[in-house]
Amino acid sequence: MELAHSLLLNEEAYNQLGEFQKAEFIFEWLQFLEKLLPVTSRADIRENQKKLVEQLTSLLNNSPGPPTRRLVAKNLAVLYSTGDTFSVYQTIDKCNELIRSKDDSPSYLPTKLAAVVCLGYLYKKLGRILGNSFTDTVGNVLKAMKNAESQGRYEIMLSLQNILNGLGAAAIPCHRDIYKAARSCLTDRSMAVRCAAAKCLLELQNEAVFMWSTDLDSVVTLCFKSFEGSNYDVRLAVSKLLGTVLARALTSKQTTGSTRHNFRRISLEEVMELLGTGFLRGSCGFLRASGDMLKGTSSVSRDVRVGVTQAYVVFVSTLGAQWLERNFSAFLSHILDLVSQSHPKAIQSQMDAIGCRRCVSFILQATVGGLLGEKAQIAAAKEICQAIWKLKKVVDAAMSDSNLETRISTTDVTASQHVLVCALQELGSLIHGLGTTAAPLLQDSSTGVLEVVISVILHPSISVRLTAAWCLRCIAVALPSYVSLLLDRCIERLSALKSSPEAVTGYSFAVAALLGAVKHSPLGIPHGKGKVIMTVAEDLLCSASQNSRISLQRTQAGWLLIAALMTLGPAVVQHHLPRMLLLWKCIFPSSPKDLETEKTRGDSFTWQVTLEGRAGALCAIKSFVSHCAGLLTDEVVQRLLPPLPSAVDLLTQLSSIYKSYGNSIKTSSMVYRHKLYELLAVLPPKTYEGTFCAVLKELVADLTVPDSQIDASTFLLPPLCHENDLLLLGPLLQETDHRFIEEQLLLGNSIAGGSLEYDPYSIYEKVVKGDSIPKPLPPVLSVISAATRLFGVMFSHVAESHRLQVLEQFLNSIKQTKGSRQQIVQLNVVSAFSTSLKHLANCKGSLGPEEVRRSALTLVMGALESNNPLLRCAAAECLARLAQVVSDSAFTAGLAQVSFDKLKSARDVVSRTGHSLALGCLYRYLGGIGSTQHLNACVGILYTLSQDSTSPDVQAWALHSLSLIVDLAGPLYHMHVEPTLSLVLMLLLTVPPTYTEVHQSLGRCLNALITTLGPELQGSSTTVSALRTSCLLGCAVMQDNPDCLVQAQAISCLQQLHMFAPRHVNLSSLVSCLCVNLCSSYLLLRRAVVACLRQLVQREAAEVSEYAVALVKESREDFTPDVNIREIGLEGALLGLLDKELDQRLCQDIKETLTHMLTSMAVEKLSFWLKLCKDVLAASADFNTVASVDTTQEEETAKADDASVLTSDSDERFHPFSNPRWSTRVFAAECVCKIISQCENAGSAHFDITLAQERKQRDSRDDFLVLHLADLIRMAFMAATDHSDQLRLSGLQTLLIVVRKFAAVPEPEFPGHVILEQYQANVGAALRPAFAPETPPDVTAKACQVCSAWIASGVVSDLNDLRRVHQLLVSSLVKVQAGKEAQSQQYNESTSTMEILAVLKAWAEVYIVAVEKQKNQSDAHNHCLKIANSAEESYRDVTSSASGLLDLVQADLGTLSKLWLAALQDFALLTLPSEYASQLPAEGGTFYTAETIENARPHYYNSWALILYATALWLTSTGFIVVDPDEGVTNLSRPVTPTTMCQDSSTRPLVKSPEDVNTDRFHLILGISVEFLCSPRSDAAMENIIACLRALQALFDVPWPRSKIGGDQELGVELLNVLHRLILTRESPDIQLAALEVVRLILFAAQEHVKEKRRSAEVDDGAAEKETLPEFGEGKDTGGLVPGKSLVFATLELCVCILVRQLPQLNPKLTCSPRVQSGKHLLLSEDGIRLVAAALVILSDVPAICSPEGSVSVLPTILYLIIGVLKETAVKLQDGQLPLTVAASLQALKGLLSSPMARAEKSRTAWTDLLRSALVTVLDCWDQVDGLLQELDEVSLLTAVTVFVMSTGPEVTTVECLQNRCIEKFKITLDSKDPLVQYKCYQLLHSIFQHPNKTVSYPYIHSLAPSIVGKLQEAEKAKPENAAELQVIQEGIKVVTALTATAEEEHRAHLVACLLPILISFLLDENALVSATNSAKNLHEFALQNLMQIGPQYSSVFKKLMASSPTMKARLESAVKGNQESIKVKTAKHAKNPGKSSSIQLKTSFL
Repeated sequence: MELAHSLLLNEEAYNQLGEFQKAEFIFEWLQFLEKLLPVTSRADIRENQKKLVEQLTSLLNNSPGPPTRRLVAKNLAVLYSTGDTFSVYQTIDKCNELIRSKDDSPSYLPTKLAAVVCLGYLYKKLGRILGNSFTDTVGNVLKAMKNAESQGRYEIMLSLQNILNGLGAAAIPCHRDIYKAARSCLTDRSMAVRCAAAKCLLELQNEAVFMWSTDLDSVVTLCFKSFEGSNYDVRLAVSKLLGTVLARALTSKQTTGSTRHNFRRISLEEVMELLGTGFLRGSCGFLRASGDMLKGTSSVSRDVRVGVTQAYVVFVSTLGAQWLERNFSAFLSHILDLVSQSHPKAIQSQMDAIGCRRCVSFILQATVGGLLGEKAQIAAAKEICQAIWKLKKVVDAAMSDSNLETRISTTDVTASQHVLVCALQELGSLIHGLGTTAAPLLQDSSTGVLEVVISVILHPSISVRLTAAWCLRCIAVALPSYVSLLLDRCIERLSALKSSPEAVTGYSFAVAALLGAVKHSPLGIPHGKGKVIMTVAEDLLCSASQNSRISLQRTQAGWLLIAALMTLGPAVVQHHLPRMLLLWKCIFPSSPKDLETEKTRGDSFTWQVTLEGRAGALCAIKSFVSHCAGLLTDEVVQRLLPPLPSAVDLLTQLSSIYKSYGNSIKTSSMVYRHKLYELLAVLPPKTYEGTFCAVLKELVADLTVPDSQIDASTFLLPPLCHENDLLLLGPLLQETDHRFIEEQLLLGNSIAGGSLEYDPYSIYEKVVKGDSIPKPLPPVLSVISAATRLFGVMFSHVAESHRLQVLEQFLNSIKQTKGSRQQIVQLNVVSAFSTSLKHLANCKGSLGPEEVRRSALTLVMGALESNNPLLRCAAAECLARLAQVVSDSAFTAGLAQVSFDKLKSARDVVSRTGHSLALGCLYRYLGGIGSTQHLNACVGILYTLSQDSTSPDVQAWALHSLSLIVDLAGPLYHMHVEPTLSLVLMLLLTVPPTYTEVHQSLGRCLNALITTLGPELQGSSTTVSALRTSCLLGCAVMQDNPDCLVQAQAISCLQQLHMFAPRHVNLSSLVSCLCVNLCSSYLLLRRAVVACLRQLVQREAAEVSEYAVALVKESREDFTPDVNIREIGLEGALLGLLDKELDQRLCQDIKETLTHMLTSMAVEKLSFWLKLCKDVLAASADFNTVASVDTTQEEETAKADDASVLTSDSDERFHPFSNPRWSTRVFAAECVCKIISQCENAGSAHFDITLAQERKQRDSRDDFLVLHLADLIRMAFMAATDHSDQLRLSGLQTLLIVVRKFAAVPEPEFPGHVILEQYQANVGAALRPAFAPETPPDVTAKACQVCSAWIASGVVSDLNDLRRVHQLLVSSLVKVQAGKEAQSQQYNESTSTMEILAVLKAWAEVYIVAVEKQKNQSDAHNHCLKIANSAEESYRDVTSSASGLLDLVQADLGTLSKLWLAALQDFALLTLPSEYASQLPAEGGTFYTAETIENARPHYYNSWALILYATALWLTSTGFIVVDPDEGVTNLSRPVTPTTMCQDSSTRPLVKSPEDVNTDRFHLILGISVEFLCSPRSDAAMENIIACLRALQALFDVPWPRSKIGGDQELGVELLNVLHRLILTRESPDIQLAALEVVRLILFAAQEHVKEKRRSAEVDDGAAEKETLPEFGEGKDTGGLVPGKSLVFATLELCVCILVRQLPQLNPKLTCSPRVQSGKHLLLSEDGIRLVAAALVILSDVPAICSPEGSVSVLPTILYLIIGVLKETAVKLQDGQLPLTVAASLQALKGLLSSPMARAEKSRTAWTDLLRSALVTVLDCWDQVDGLLQELDEVSLLTAVTVFVMSTGPEVTTVECLQNRCIEKFKITLDSKDPLVQYKCYQLLHSIFQHPNKTVSYPYIHSLAPSIVGKLQEAEKAKPENAAELQVIQEGIKVVTALTATAEEEHRAHLVACLLPILISFLLDENALVSATNSAKNLHEFALQNLMQIGPQYSSVFKKLMASSPTMKARLESAVKGNQESIKVKTAKHAKNPGKSSSIQLKTSFL
């Protein structure tokens, strides 16, 4: 194929190929040429033009296929437009010649067609350049059309369209001729020709004025005719033509003078009249219709009506939203008039009426719902209300007239019903779409929406009452705050008007509908409403028999209410269950005898009432079973069962009752049957086993002797077919934008589709996805569909012998019927049997013996050859399921063989299509039948069938079947891939484009092949690349196909290819194809486009976005998108599409696509994304005019600014998003949050203004989030103050995130302030409306969260500023204190729980922050005192703000603490396991009611942690001491809250002591914490765990709780085990550190406890009997520790866990293995270091809680760990600092060694032994491996040795061998070359030399002092070079000086005599001092100071020495003199600036 890539056709290569490859090669070359020509230079083209033209024109004679001819034509046109045009006339002549040719053979046809196409493209591209030649051409083409077949007519029409497009106004001479030709084609029998003609006329009307002036009427009539018998594509094309022409006629200005005389402006009324005629009378002119009308037979054909409906929508869309706003009332009255009484024909039968109503609803929804923004929609809703008012007045007048004309006026009443239904439905759907944005509409009293809807509930027509109820339901779903209000109102009216039949049914419908709305409302209704409704229902049922006039209505109403009540779920229903079961039991006769007596009594009316009542009861039980599955315990099921046999008995009697009473009970008996079947289908079959036979009989009768002649296939069968197979049956069954009206065409002429009045019980059910209103089918059909479903369930439970009988009966009944009736029986039977196979397959059942299989097979095979394609499709699926259930390979092979034989012999289309699909379906359920022969046979047969060009149907079915096999045969198919691909390509290149179904099947085959090849497509071998090229070629052919669904296939194929071989898909052309189709009128194409985009942007978002913009900039003339990609990019276009799109799945995909784009590009294109979001959000601001806020002066100005921001933007230019819907705005707000989180991952500059500004200056393209802070706040503010509640929630969430992320960003211009401070007014203004009384609780709860975050963030330091927001929280707290009684009765009780807990949580957060701040300050304060008082002023500010914050809270703390404790108590109750349910308080908790316990749980889970922490802090701040005096009276553990106040005094417990109260509180907090930490759910938030641990820390910070846990060892152990588990399961260092802190405190508590016990024992027993003192602490006398009981063991376990996790080398198991020993030191992370240090601190405290024996048993472990850490982490650091872990281990070691246990008599010897061993271990560290020595830090080890020497008793270290080793180590270190090491060594020796015990210090002095003095003497000669060496010498001098002090009298003089010369030798004379280095000067000064001190101390020695050495004396004197002079100078200086020398001295001393 590479050879095809050249400018000229490579004829050499071409001629070597086979016939079929030639076609491929040509296509590849033409494709390449199409891309190449536009980018080739003109010179090159001219050079090769002649040859190219020859090659291209010669192709015309080669009978090219459709795609090839189109490409030839395009290339010729481009070639002439870029090259020379002189030979173009020859080409045109040649084409004309080909067209004129008389050859009519099929083989010549492609050549003719190619010539036609060629002409079209040449004229389109070159247009007027071609001068006048067009008249001949057009004449010639039109002439050819006279005897052309359908393909020819199709291509000619499209060619004419192109010619008209190219010539524009120049073609006027031909317009009439073309118009005439197109007219005849518009009613052609071929649908494709009709579509083409419509396109041609659409092009024509651009210039042909007569079409929308003089000939307008005839064009309109023509379009109506064209709709007759049309398919979906024709209706789309023709309605587009009709709508456009009419819109043009309405808007056109007067044209040139010539046409003036016969041109008239046409008015809107006339246009509407024209369309109305089509809608009402169809395509027949008035005259012809009149005869039929008189006879009363004519009914408009439905396709005309549906077509006209679409034309209405096109008409309005063309004129646009503004036009619609201006003319809405005229439009509305016309549309509603279509179903009014003025046209009785349209609505003579209920079926017609339903069809018309649907069309009217569709027009209104598509125009008002689709085009208008929210503001205009509200205006439209007001108009609709007006219309309803007008109609209602007419009805009222008619109803009130009691005069003689009553009879006549009732027609008015029934007539207005359809108009009202349409109006109410549209009103409902408008409000439903507006959501909470519709609030102003409902509050507007002048419109009175609720009044009008409620008043219509009393309309005499049942359908109006139902629709009014539905409208109320829509209002309730949109505005949850109205649910309770409406319910109350309707219940009240229902009770008041109990005696009016209309009121009883109307209001019961309304209540049922509202109950159905509750589950869509997040806030619910008060629990008590259920009780009220149940009472009303019971009352209605009981009073039904009192008044026969309304007994029917009352019965129906009562059961309807009960059934609707069930949808509220188990929580509500369980309280009413006994009453309901009682009613259920009473409604059926209790024994068969009673039923018999019933039959003998009564008349038709009583039977009607009885049947209605029982149907209602069945419905209620079904509703109960489906909505309250949780309550179906065995006991309840047992109570449900008794009436069932009686119900079934009645079912079997129905036919005889029907015979007795005739037609009047026909409907009731059907409804009863339907409801019983429905109930049985949801009950477990086991429950009604006894009645199987009876029910089955009835079912078989229903299915085989149907009442109706209605063909119900279109709703019975689609669910039984596989969704992919339905694609075969054309667009009717596919999802389209017009599904709502197209459905009625699908259902055949006898039924118009479902409608609410067929089954009132559907009013409370959930709507099926995609419907705006329930559409139950008529009873006749719903009985059949319920019967098939129930048969499916029962058949799988029937005995096998019985199954055979049933199947035989089915077969007989099919045989006995004839004609259409036979087909109906067959259809019912097959759908029932197919359903049963589905159930059998699901429950893995078997079908039964051979005979059953045989009958089943006969049944299915019969249907497989039915004339109804849908039935064939279902039968094929059924056959496959049969094979699946039998699951026997021989049987399956037999089935396939039957189909093989049939296909070989049969010639008729029906059996060939059925059996070919059966082969594919068999693969679906048996995935690869395994054998290759079988596969080969299948593929061979399907290959043959797919090439049968005589029948496109056979081709389509065979190819579809082939695609299934490719998809399902798996790897077996690989050998067939190449031939299949060739076949697919060949067909793609040759099948005419008019056979779209074949192309669609080909697309599915290609898709399956690409999937089968999968990742192999990336390969580079020749075979793979050939396959890949073929796939790409196939996609290209399909992309060029005119059919949108084929294009959708192409896109999904390319999507697959891009997934497997991304490098080989040309992204730019794919993206341009996607952009062009983004706004296609075909839903499936849009879905394919967005699905593809979603995949592309996951990998290459930036490229996709760039290509889209580039495409628009090049902007080819045929691409004018509806969306403005140029300005707002692909992202903006998608956002715009999201706003317009109604299809849920598509919207979801668009959101995901945008989210992927945002994730990968938001940071780079920050401004762009923020601007997009801002545009979407700002578009709403003008509508909302910022929510009213009572503002202070400064906020007024701020608001004025806000307003100006809003207006200035919108005036300048047209807004890219006009009035986006609230859901789009919510999405935009979510995007803002996502952008912030993306920036957070991208780097710190986004949150640091100084850094951001610096980098922005460096590179202006850089963009940072912090620079857009104003925009972020602005957007959050706009969203948070919107009318839409969802948007308010999103806005508050955005605000919360902004506050949290930017709280700490400092403001560079005002140091000490933060950047957010300037926005406090905005934040306050955004929050205030959320606390208004009418705000829904969820918004208030969210706002509380923002408040607390804002206060806690510390942004605002000035208390007065903080007070504004604080005030909001205070107001909420007041509301909380009011308690349960004051709660509004608007929502469910759990919402007030949510709000209360949100308020308490917010306060808790503020309190926690205040306490923490104060704590930090007190730390800082102590720190400051240490430092100095210079910074006092600034410090004071800070303190004031923190304590101020605490003061703010303090005022309410008393109240808060009670409420917090109450909330925690509730939470504790709610966390109890379910077995304690009976012990929970009956009236509920403080903040929740017993009934709403389940709904309240999540709110408690959400907020308990912070409340717990705050409570713990409060209790510790009061030290558990304070007990409120006023609490003394009541039960103290339960704070005074509304629930306890009203308790009777007798129930109050006795007053508790403060100790008890404290204990209760302690256990409450501890219990909640332990319960949570035991098993935090894997999704438990980190914050909760940390808050819980902090609460425990706070708790044990105070002595009293410590005494509790210290004294209760089991409790301590349990807590430690819980913490251990937490540390094991949570990796977060914060959690682990917090847990360790709690462990430390528990240990501390235990220590205190042991000390206390020891002290009290000593005091009690007196010191005399010391020996008999009992041992306290763990380990008692034996030293044994019991795991699980021992606190010590638990602590050790936990510490080991932490240490080994951080330093695996400590694990003895590991250390034994050779791998670890040679390991290098690990450097720990900072967190790791902190964890290790914390663990070591805990370890060193452990012995303190042991008895002496116990301490001996734990000591080895502790020593091993501490020394282990020392050994593993003692690494030299750069600056000579000790590593932190080493410091910690030395500290721990010191603590351990100085433990009193080391000296206790019982443990001393053991300790001594162990400590010696430990010392040996430390000493051995040196000798371990020589290689490691330089790594280990000698200083750390020496320090450890020194700690041993200094902190243990002499008996440990004075053992000679040990002592010698220690001294040895010091000697080595003293000789170290590193001055730092020497310095440290001197320091350590200094301390050892001063050891009070001489036995310890003397050996060291004797061994080491001489070498120190020696070193100092050496220093005389080598003066110190640098500071480090100087330090060493100074330290040495200090050591010797110290030695002198400790030495005994007689040796002292000797030492001083050594020291003085050394010191004097360091002095410099005056001359040397000037030139000396700094070190030398410092040494000089140091020596001098020491001399000044030593001289006076040891004066005798000093004088002696001075006398003996005059040089020394002179040196000293001169130095002293020099020193005194310099002091004088210094003091003079020092007096000028005192107080400069303060510095902080921090030292780490371990000794």
